[in-house]
Amino acid sequence: MLTSIRGIVAASVLATSALVATPAFAQDEEAGPVSVSGSVTLVSDYRFRGVSLSGGDPAVQGGITVTHESGFYIGTWASSIDDGGTDIYGDMELDVFGGWSGDLAEGVGLDVGLLLYAYPTNAAGVKAQYWEPYATISGQLGPVEAKLGVNYAWEQASLGNDDNLYIHTELATSIPNTPLSLSAHLGYTDGVLAPPFLAGTADDSGFDWSIGASATVLGSLTLGVSYVGVEGPSINGFTDDAVVFSLGASF
Repeated sequence: MLTSIRGIVAASVLATSALVATPAFAQDEEAGPVSVSGSVTLVSDYRFRGVSLSGGDPAVQGGITVTHESGFYIGTWASSIDDGGTDIYGDMELDVFGGWSGDLAEGVGLDVGLLLYAYPTNAAGVKAQYWEPYATISGQLGPVEAKLGVNYAWEQASLGNDDNLYIHTELATSIPNTPLSLSAHLGYTDGVLAPPFLAGTADDSGFDWSIGASATVLGSLTLGVSYVGVEGPSINGFTDDAVVFSLGASF
């Protein structure tokens, strides 16, 4: 489903994808036309497209998705954040999303939707929210699941009346006869959310990347670790390379 940094975190937490995509949720057993899935996760650092939104500190995250058998879905996802005391974003990010996911052809999947990033606890009196449509194509390359996606936020007030384009790809595979999964991510940003621009330079484009591993234990618990990096200046607890640990539970 959703592909963004939630997908990047989920790659190490729940062995998935931008990135997300955007969070990864476990698939419920079929029980009628509608299914509900969700997750709760503790991460040592909330990295959004390589950039820390928790000041380099731990964050609590969770979400829920309702999916119809037709492929249409709606959901919400939230994380604690640290806006550096500016009160522009507050201490919570709340995402609301909806879309459709299904097969285009045998072995080729498509996920399209619209995502709202909101910050309901901001106290600065600004409109701290923006919309972002997304689309992701997925398929199998032998034992490897591959995804290629694009997210685009048009010009909006909370983005300084500018836009932002994000292109990303993810690779994931499981090691046979083990609970281990491996993942890799590469993203490219062109716009106001580019890591070098957020770090204070005039460069509004840049790459982010991660590699990770996860293991499922005790049924629904997942332990993960990933190495995350970005292009541009290295600011401690913001745009520096980091090793992110995670503990998640899915239902």
